[in-house]
Amino acid sequence: MTTATHSLFGRLLGSILPAALLVFGVNAAHAEDKVTFLTSWYAQAEHGGFYQAVAKGIYKKYGLDVTVKMGGPQVNGMQLLAAGQADFIMGYDLQVLSSVEKGIPATTVATSFQKDLQGMMTHDDIKSLADLKGKPILAGSAAHASWLPWAKVKFGYTDAQIRAYTFNLQPFFADPNVAQQAYPSSEPFQAMKNNVKTNFFLFADEGYPPYGTTIVTMQKMVSEKPDVVARFVKASIEGWKSYLADPAAGNELIKKDNPKMDDEQIAFGIKRMKELHVFDGGDAAKLGAGVMTDARWEQTYRFMVSAGLLKPETDWKKAYTTQFVKDLKIMP
Repeated sequence: MTTATHSLFGRLLGSILPAALLVFGVNAAHAEDKVTFLTSWYAQAEHGGFYQAVAKGIYKKYGLDVTVKMGGPQVNGMQLLAAGQADFIMGYDLQVLSSVEKGIPATTVATSFQKDLQGMMTHDDIKSLADLKGKPILAGSAAHASWLPWAKVKFGYTDAQIRAYTFNLQPFFADPNVAQQAYPSSEPFQAMKNNVKTNFFLFADEGYPPYGTTIVTMQKMVSEKPDVVARFVKASIEGWKSYLADPAAGNELIKKDNPKMDDEQIAFGIKRMKELHVFDGGDAAKLGAGVMTDARWEQTYRFMVSAGLLKPETDWKKAYTTQFVKDLKIMP
């Protein structure tokens, strides 16, 4: 090649490469799969792993452009999922099993927590959930289709002792005999701020079987875009591991979405999640975070059937798949 030819080739290559890189850059940007994830409530520490995965670029690392949308009391996540308004939602085993029974083809692909976060807050003289037999218990309407039938069988509670919980803590503060449903970072935090000493009992530690803060999608998504599901699951669980190690980045996005959530309550929530080992306890300690087992799902199915919450003929195995978590091996 002559010097002149070499020079011409160099100029051509110099003009082609930037254009090629620009094209590849545009294609790379378009290659990110857009995903919408809907939470179950207002942003809080219990959603931190998903916000962390956005804030730290973990989703982008896996080729995903994820938008996290807050749920709330007027948001029906399953309805929006079935309608295609969300790709994934933060779900609950009982909700998914009931949906499958009704013919809604939803399925659970991973769990954030090995334990459901529902529990009971009592005054500090109560040493066990069995001590509440005969005492007033405040329970929300949803409890009658979830943990309450389980608690009645487990601890012998009766309808006579159940009172309506209106999400006002004054009845609990006013009566030292009253106990009430609670989440570990919510009602106990409010009690602490009011200088009321309490104990908290997590139902999961007494054998209540559902998982907590699960990732749910439609069966169509699993069959048509398994690669997207796999990447979203892996990135989300990595997000949780990162959040519990250093939550600062995720917390900023939580407070942006929910300005009422202050640093003190977020810190309290993280502390309780760690103490209760909801992310790293149970099967996660040996099999890796996010893992689900057939045995646990069967326990939940059998509980619901025995409580009259689910028809026995429901194909409960459609409510979940372990294909995205069985080989994940993200050790907490």
